[in-house]
Amino acid sequence: MTNTPLAERLRPHSLDDYIGQTHLVGPDGIIRRMIETGRVNSFILWGPPGVGKTTLARIMASQTDVPFYTLSAVTSGVKEVREVLARCEADARSMFVKGRPILFIDEIHRFNKSQQDSLLGAVEKGTVTLIGATTENPSFEVIRPLLSRAQVYTLKSLETDDLDNLLSRAVTSDDILKQRKFDIRSKDALFRFAGGDARKLLNIIDLIEQSTPDGETVVIDDDIVTSRLQQNPAAYDRNGEMHYDIISAFIKSIRGSDPQAAVYWLARMVAGGEDPAFIARRLVILASEDIGLANPNALLLANATFDALNKIGWPEGRIILSECAIYLANSPKSNSAYMAIAGALEAVERTGNLPVPLHLRNAPTKLMADLGYHQGYKYAHDYEGNYVKQQYLPPELTGSEFWKAGNNPSEAKMQQRIDSLNNK
Repeated sequence: MTNTPLAERLRPHSLDDYIGQTHLVGPDGIIRRMIETGRVNSFILWGPPGVGKTTLARIMASQTDVPFYTLSAVTSGVKEVREVLARCEADARSMFVKGRPILFIDEIHRFNKSQQDSLLGAVEKGTVTLIGATTENPSFEVIRPLLSRAQVYTLKSLETDDLDNLLSRAVTSDDILKQRKFDIRSKDALFRFAGGDARKLLNIIDLIEQSTPDGETVVIDDDIVTSRLQQNPAAYDRNGEMHYDIISAFIKSIRGSDPQAAVYWLARMVAGGEDPAFIARRLVILASEDIGLANPNALLLANATFDALNKIGWPEGRIILSECAIYLANSPKSNSAYMAIAGALEAVERTGNLPVPLHLRNAPTKLMADLGYHQGYKYAHDYEGNYVKQQYLPPELTGSEFWKAGNNPSEAKMQQRIDSLNNK
């Protein structure tokens, strides 16, 4: 019993004991309604580590009267998937099974395309109800046909009140901890290091309790939490606080043009076993968001880095990531593309679906031509310099400037060209 981690000992077995995610498991929550009615549709749980994805799946297993199978994407291949699907198909044909079997796949984002394809037929035919769990954006990590057949439910990091409830439950209801005397003097550091992760919070409590001699009061305050975690770096979960804090430091170092810090934080992630594809994906985003038009080659290199990782693999891929990180850190910076699309989206939200000006519309039929579609459009290539002044925005947005050149040579040159064209 004492060898079982606190997080596992306190894992809820019913929705009434579940903490957080009230938008999904509250009185009107969709997952609560599924469990209560017994009608479960395929869905994917997307959220950071330690917020209850696996726990929800286990609760569903215990409270739904259908066969329940589990696979881990880390250890399962196509062969294992097909074997489980064969058992599910047999269950679906059995007169003794009331509903469709449920297949839970943890870390479904780690399944490659062929593995995900092997699931598609069974989900499409209704042989199995799929429940997936992922920390990565399903839009990027789950194939589109599978995603179209499974609703995505987003789980959030636990709020301070949730963490406080979990702390209280741990010290008062756990069979081991309730035998100890606790003196909780401050919680700021405890909650800060937990970072909205229930498992992380319980791991820290477990660490402090185990490092306090028997018979002594277990004291929790900011200094003790910070000290114990510094002495026990293994207490950090690479999929929890380290995952988010270190990638944040990595991105901010590159944005701040510090290649030394960028390589250091990259090394921390490499040493901690971070998913290389996650790092590469963030570099591609950063190349557009923080460098953008100041150096358009940055996006090309970041995308090439992502592709090269898939071809080269690990551990040599760390060198490719290092080259890209150093290049991006040394590149001039601009967020003008990011600000432009943000401003344009704000205009769309504010003005709604403004009609496309008639001269910009296509006229594939005579009726459309008779209605004025395409009339008055000036074909730029028919004019000197391949440019002619023309209204391209809806009239209501005339004069709007969504893109503003950043303070760098590349965009200054772009702005000069635009100015010269506008002055013709």
